Amino acid sequence: MALAVRTPTAIALLLTITFAFSASPTSATLRQDFVMCLVENADIAFPISSALFARDVNATLYKQVLESTAQNLRYLTASSPKPEFIFEPLYETHVQAAVLCGKKLRLNLRVRSGGHDYEGVSYVSEMKTPFVIVDLCKLRQVDVDVDSNSAWVHAGATVGELYYRIQEKSRIHGFPAGLCTSLGVGGHITGGAYGSMMRKYGLGADNVLDARIVAADGKILNRAAMGEDLFWALRGGGGGSFGVILAWKIKLVPVPETVTVFTVTKTLEQDGTRVLYRWQQAADKLDDDLFIRVIIQTAKKSPKGSERTVSTSYQGQFLGEANRLLQVMQRGFPELGLTRKDCIETSWIKSVMYIAGFPSGTPAEALLAGKSLFKNYFKAKSDFVREPIPVHGLEGLWKKFMEEDSPLTIWNPYGGMMARIPEDETPFPHRKGTLFMIQWLTSWREGGEGVKEKHMAWMRDMYGYMGAYVSKNPRCAYVNYRDLELGTNNGGGREWGRKYFKGNFERLVKVKAEVDPYNFFRHEQSIPTSISG
Repeated sequence: MALAVRTPTAIALLLTITFAFSASPTSATLRQDFVMCLVENADIAFPISSALFARDVNATLYKQVLESTAQNLRYLTASSPKPEFIFEPLYETHVQAAVLCGKKLRLNLRVRSGGHDYEGVSYVSEMKTPFVIVDLCKLRQVDVDVDSNSAWVHAGATVGELYYRIQEKSRIHGFPAGLCTSLGVGGHITGGAYGSMMRKYGLGADNVLDARIVAADGKILNRAAMGEDLFWALRGGGGGSFGVILAWKIKLVPVPETVTVFTVTKTLEQDGTRVLYRWQQAADKLDDDLFIRVIIQTAKKSPKGSERTVSTSYQGQFLGEANRLLQVMQRGFPELGLTRKDCIETSWIKSVMYIAGFPSGTPAEALLAGKSLFKNYFKAKSDFVREPIPVHGLEGLWKKFMEEDSPLTIWNPYGGMMARIPEDETPFPHRKGTLFMIQWLTSWREGGEGVKEKHMAWMRDMYGYMGAYVSKNPRCAYVNYRDLELGTNNGGGREWGRKYFKGNFERLVKVKAEVDPYNFFRHEQSIPTSISG
């Protein structure tokens, strides 16, 4: 780490910055102190003003940067708390300096790698302490080594960029991470990182070999230096609690040259409820090479009509050719009625793009854009299911769906490798006995408190109704679908901690107390240093 070397260039740079940031006294002073501290603690060899964005210096650019990767418009309203400024480091030492300076100036750091966090905790803070965003969007290098079946990927790279860089080197290597290609790798893996190959290879977090982080004391640590307890906590314990993830070393997994994908849709009028009931019994027991998720939403019964129904779309990825897939389906899930004409044989990278929703024929280079396909006002929740939801339970759910404008739920199957990895292998505990995970989501296009409360109320009502059919004691949730309605650290932490991590929560708290005893890395649902409530 480069320490204070006050060269003439550095002094001139500070004078330039001081002149540029001479707006409101409080923010300007805070920025000047932060910049001075950065220059003293890192080898800053570029104009800091080009990497630091403040509302009272250039409001338009500040707004663009703040909103650049944020998905949930609920947290971008005029009344939402805003950061004092946004810092975009170019090098790991810049992140290191930002942590040291944040501690020195008593700033709350919010670290953003992709901006997909559902409750905006990487770019919004309800805490009284002034906060800043350290955005890792410039740290996106990916180094793939097919000879060792591994890759180093920096935190600001997207899942799509990682997939693209892997396929640049090999058509028979992949990585079992997310379905949404604009996710930032840094935060994605801290929550587990599930995807369409999890039944074959487990989660992204299950396939991490090493990591580089900036710890609370400002030191950059790898696996050997941080120790196995902290390395365990990073792989599924949620982001923003233990340090700043700089990069992951991941294990590449083998994929066949031919991968088959398909989508088959059933409405209620096409016996959709019965087929979905059967999917619940079959999906976790199918061949490990097969992943079939269900996307459920409302749809018009006819193109010109106004009557609505419920549509269930079965979207599959099979690590193999169509002929073998049809044999697997005939044995395990014939009720779907999959035919050869439904099947598309393609490469692994194209199968990833198909699942992500890219139009047919889109070149793989589109994965490098890193743009989210979804940006809206929304509220989401999650559940885990251990016993099939009965037909009458599904029918009650359809009634709830008809009461909402744009309801959506996605059901992801477990089983396979997910059932063979012990619950305490990583902090992610949702393993053996889980049939599938549910993501609940409702979205709307207009702001306003009344509109928001209408949709939030529907979500709470529907979630309450489903309580009878999902996991209990605790009713579990997925930390990467963060839900602040489960509780915040203001109310303790035990309740939401058990929902996300089950019996692993206590170990996470113990690790937190050891590596960050003064709770520098914190947000509304960060791991606490002790359990209360």
